[in-house]
Amino acid sequence: MHDIRLIREDPAAFDAALARRGVEPMADRILAFDEVRRAAATRAQEMLARRNEASKAIGAAMGRGDKDAAESLKAEVARIKVDLPAVEEEERAAARAQDELLAALPNLPAADVPEGEDEDGNVEVATWGDRRDFAFAPQEHADIGPALGLDFETGAAIAGARFTFLRGQMARLQRAIAQMMLDVQTGENGYTECATPLLVREEAMFGTGQLPKFAEDSFATTDGRWLIPTSEVSLTNSVRERIVDLDAPMRLTALTPCFRSEAGSAGRDTRGYIRQHQFDKVELVSICRPEDAEAEHEHMLRSAQAILERLDLPYRTMLLCAGDMGFGAKKTFDLEVWLPGQGAYREISSVSWCGDFQARRMNARYRDENGKAAFLHTLNGSGLAVGRTLVAVLENYQQADGSVRVPEALKPLAGGLEALEPAA
Repeated sequence: MHDIRLIREDPAAFDAALARRGVEPMADRILAFDEVRRAAATRAQEMLARRNEASKAIGAAMGRGDKDAAESLKAEVARIKVDLPAVEEEERAAARAQDELLAALPNLPAADVPEGEDEDGNVEVATWGDRRDFAFAPQEHADIGPALGLDFETGAAIAGARFTFLRGQMARLQRAIAQMMLDVQTGENGYTECATPLLVREEAMFGTGQLPKFAEDSFATTDGRWLIPTSEVSLTNSVRERIVDLDAPMRLTALTPCFRSEAGSAGRDTRGYIRQHQFDKVELVSICRPEDAEAEHEHMLRSAQAILERLDLPYRTMLLCAGDMGFGAKKTFDLEVWLPGQGAYREISSVSWCGDFQARRMNARYRDENGKAAFLHTLNGSGLAVGRTLVAVLENYQQADGSVRVPEALKPLAGGLEALEPAA
């Protein structure tokens, strides 16, 4: 949500920032509703004050025996009682219209976010690791995975397209990947492990920006709850409607299933394990003071990068342009892992600084140095998407005979498993 005071102070700057995200000017429409709301609120306050004043004057008039004055005042109070609800409703209607406009608008990009309309405007800021040389043509995970326990057919038979059933050594490897991620984030990077609800209320989805704009991309239950698209929703909303103590950044992590209808991604990655309706992810969330947010963004980025480096998976770091960032992001780095089977880099983590955008939607605050309640800053990122990491391991560690070596960092967590072997 946006600060209406900043829009009032500099509507041209607000519209210019929206334009960087490909959104038409909105300041005039927002401020028109704001003017109606404020004028109606002023009228309502004046009417209430006059009603109170007239009510007191009735008693004084009666006390001095001025019946005519008392009756006139009673009539005035009655008129105010009749007229006031319409003025209050005018205020509420203008406020609803203003809030609806504000709720549908994305966050404004930070000054150092590059210009651009889509992924072609993203900027590569770093690469890490050497791409492996194969003595054979590397295959995609969807081709080598089925013989190793990545069962697409059973998943589809049970639940439909974009669901996968993992068996035996494949399931164990995925579990080891998730365990390693949690161990690193909690043991080395200062995150507190959490176990969160997988179903949340509508206001929680609104708080982190999934609603109302992206309702079609999520799954709703028949009783008005929503399956989390990521534990960012439940972790970040843990501070909603609160004033929290923030002497240092609050760092939270959780391993959860995530659920996405992918309605906005029809036709993309329908083959394989890249884009699923249900997938596991280790989420990272930080809640901090505004002055700590930029450094916290760098810390979260390094926390995600450390997992790829621990697994010796080549990747690149991309700074997203204004037109390619997520709805709630102020600034985003994407990590893209190299997939030799596809011969391309593919996104495996987005690490976003949201400023106070989500905090305003959640009414989440902290006490500043003067003891005043102020909106905090939130950040979130993948540390990492477990399924996509499994895909990267399969493609980067594949062997000519169809087996896949287990990375050294995962062997202790995979029961000493050296390699995934194709079924006979």
